[in-house]
Amino acid sequence: MNSPRKQHTITAPASISGVGYWSGSDVHVEFRPAAANAGIVFVRRDLPGKPRIPASVHYRTEIPLRTNLSMGEAGVEMIEHVMAALAGLQIDNCEVWVDRPEMPGVDGSALPFVEVLQTAGIAAQDAPRPRKIIRQVVRHGNEKSWIEARPCCSGKTILQYELDYGSGNPIGRQSLEISLSPRFFHVNLAPSRTFLLEAEARELMARGLGRRSTCKDLLVFGGDGPIDNELRFPDECVRHKMVDMVGDLALAGCDLIGRFVAFRSGHRLNAELVRSLVALDDESKETIKRCA
Repeated sequence: MNSPRKQHTITAPASISGVGYWSGSDVHVEFRPAAANAGIVFVRRDLPGKPRIPASVHYRTEIPLRTNLSMGEAGVEMIEHVMAALAGLQIDNCEVWVDRPEMPGVDGSALPFVEVLQTAGIAAQDAPRPRKIIRQVVRHGNEKSWIEARPCCSGKTILQYELDYGSGNPIGRQSLEISLSPRFFHVNLAPSRTFLLEAEARELMARGLGRRSTCKDLLVFGGDGPIDNELRFPDECVRHKMVDMVGDLALAGCDLIGRFVAFRSGHRLNAELVRSLVALDDESKETIKRCA
């Protein structure tokens, strides 16, 4: 088993602006460096007292189709792509200052956040990154959708996702297994975009949501494929589900060492798994007895 890696932060502030998919509001995000062991913290600069919300599963609130956090009266919404970008680049300590609850949708992927963070620069800090080594199988869900954590002797974080939309639509069935690293995340996962079926998009717009978003801002699938858009990868949909996994697993606040296998899992099941893993005793000092 490899030794824990060092923690990282960014070397200078960096910012990005865009429109929230759900609210349609303009939002500005500023990433700021943070000290070792500070973790990821969202700061609502638009509210009195500038309340701070730690990026922890303990503060997650259940709202369908996205990952939200709240602490007291303050909250932040649709944070999964921001969290994925930070975790994918192994940026462990950072303040995320925002002037609206919802994060900007930008192009529907984590790539714009990755590029902004890389422009800021990433620096190692003189502190080891906490980690949790998976040594037993932990599973949530049922036969229709599930996610589980398994031991892995390699000492790496392995992600596996199987997406199954069935027959009769252009998404169909897609699967992917990867070993997570900053380089792989940047090149092969971060560019993949949010997707939904045309019927789902029409339903959301009928509810008054997503009024400022178009088919150019994310992938909307009609009967013949993406409408007014083109795929960046043939299996872009499963890659984006893996981006969501990375962002949701980051709410553990430590590196998770093991194999994570999902079948049609979403934000809720991802969070349930993280809660169970966080509740386990610290296993970093124990020997792995089962390997996958």
